[in-house]
This record gives sequence, C-alpha cells and structure tokens, in this order.
Amino acid sequence: MTEAARHVDFSIIRYAQCWEDADVLLDGLDIQRGDVCASIASAGDNALAMLTRDPARVVAIDLNPAQLACVALRVAAYRVLEHGELLELVGSKASDRRASLYARCRHELADDARAFWDARGDQIARGIGAAGKFERYFRLFRRRLLPLVHGRRTVDALLEPRGEAERHAFYRDRWDTWRWRLLFRVFFSRFVMGRAGRDPAMFKYVEGTVAQRILARTKHALTRLAPADNPYLQWILTERHTTALPLALRPEHFETIRDRLDRLEVRCASVEDYLDNSGGDAGGDAVDRWNLSDIFEYMSADAYHALVGRIASATRPGGRLFYWNMLASRSPDGRPADVAPRLRHLEDLSRDLLERDKAFFYSRVVVEEACA
Repeated sequence: MTEAARHVDFSIIRYAQCWEDADVLLDGLDIQRGDVCASIASAGDNALAMLTRDPARVVAIDLNPAQLACVALRVAAYRVLEHGELLELVGSKASDRRASLYARCRHELADDARAFWDARGDQIARGIGAAGKFERYFRLFRRRLLPLVHGRRTVDALLEPRGEAERHAFYRDRWDTWRWRLLFRVFFSRFVMGRAGRDPAMFKYVEGTVAQRILARTKHALTRLAPADNPYLQWILTERHTTALPLALRPEHFETIRDRLDRLEVRCASVEDYLDNSGGDAGGDAVDRWNLSDIFEYMSADAYHALVGRIASATRPGGRLFYWNMLASRSPDGRPADVAPRLRHLEDLSRDLLERDKAFFYSRVVVEEACA
C-alpha cells in the first residue's frame, strides 16, 4: 500500500475535476503518436486530454473508487452526449436538466459506478464538476467569504480581458486590499485547507507558511496571466467556466476524445501496485509518459526517491515524467546516487511551464526525462 493510502480518506470524491493545467502537462510530456501513457486519474479530465495527442494507450490509475466513478461518468458522457450537453452535466454552463442528461449516460456505466451516481442526485443536479471536497471548499470561499472583501461587480471586472499592465494596475488599485490579504491568510492556512479542502494528512511533509506561498502564486495568476483565459480561476470565483475551458472540455477536442475513448484503461491501484503488476521493466509494458499529478508530496523524501527510481526503471529511454509540487518540495535535488543517473531534469522547460501554469496554486513543475 502506498504511504498516502495509510493516512488519507479515499472513500469520497476529493476532486470532482482536475485542478492541474492540461496545457502545460501536454507541453511538458510531449506525447508522441503511439506512446503508452500512465496518468493519475483524479476526475479524469487530464487523462482524457492526453488522448488528444494520439497515444496508443492511456492508463488512468487511482486508489480511490470514488474518483474512478468520476472518470466513468465522464467517459459515458463523451460517448452519449453532445459537447454542449457535456458542459451542462459538468457544470461549466448553467442547466436545469442535468438529471435527464445523467439518465442518458446511466446505461453506459458499470454497476458500481451506476450505484455510486444513482445515490448522488443532488450532486448531479449541481453539476458533477462541483461534487468534490475541494470544490466545496472553493464554494465556501466564494459564497461566504469573498463577498466580505469584493462585490460581484469587482469579481466580474477582474475576469474581463485586459493587457498585463492593466491587470497589474487593477490588482494594485482594486483587488489587493488589506481585507483580501487577511482573508487569504486565514482561509488558505494549513489548518483550514487541511480540514475543509484537502486532508490534514496531506500536510504531513509541508514546511513553512502555506498561505503566503499561495498568495504569491495567486498574484501571478491575476497579473502576469490573463484571468479571462483561466478556467480554473473562473470556476473558483463563479462556479462556472465563463470565457475559458480546460483542454479536455474545449469543443475542438470533443470528437477526438470521443473517438479515442477505447484507448483509455482504468485501474484501481496505487502507482506501486501498477508497477508490481505491469512488469516494471523496459519491455513490452514500459511506459513512455507519466502524469504523476502531485502524489510525491504525500510521501516522505525517501519514499519519493524510491518510487521515482522504480518509475525510471519502467520508463522507456527518452520517456518523460511530469509532476507538480504544491506545498511540500519534491525535486531532483539530492537524489540518491543509484537513481540520479537514470533521470535528467528538464529544468528550463519546467521553469517555463510553471510560469504559464493557469492552475496557479502549485509552486513547482518538474519534468524529467528517462536516460538510456
């Protein structure tokens, strides 16, 4: 069993959508036609996004059956619904017919996934992209606390298209008030985030001030990046995708993903279990590209290095690993001598991708390449 599984409750939907930018993920992985890919499943968005690059297979891995139920319903929705209907079911756009949309998808689900969603009609009615603990955390922020700082007109103005100089001026003059900074320090503290947003066990290896680091990245997203192009920020502030969509939900990718759904495999397993059962060498079961989400910050540095070494052994030369750090630093620095030569850190690329990352709360992007 992986270290995280011993401490974290995996019986609920933790993330009803992927809070990781698929644009930077795909740029970092550089998936080639015919590649074999492995991805942390989460809610399925980024595993589905990987299909747009024409891999032979994408294996979506997750310990949490609730997360795999999210993947299953998304796959069913791509098969049965049209693009606009998919956006309604997810919650990207308003709808009063989500129950009927789900009813059309229901027959595509296996018995366990069908039973899971049949018992969650209220979550379907709100939009399946709002059904996770992390999304409820943002709902609390948006409905109860943000109005104490900024009114609806100010929030709408933040999301308007404007140039970078104008964004900096707006942030300085209208957004960055003392109330905003105080709210941020409280709501995005280790204590509140651990209990309301993620899980206290996920902070076991976090050092230093949590809120201050996230505040700096939020300023980056509101000034250097364009809020009008940021679907993650838009959902946090409005519980909709107002002018931008994550990659897997964009209309230009809908038919491509639909046509390639049979290339997606789903495994209820840890990465360690997947390696145990897939051979773990550079033979026929080797992987070319790994989307590892931020799994390493839920384990000790020693466990991280050990698992990275195993993944390197199961990756074809020239293949890539991609992962995020949010709060706990897990990087190639200080890697054991038996692991270090097997992976090359693509440092410049990693730094560039972090600069462009619209899922702005991550503090580091790491892209590594497997050596021969």
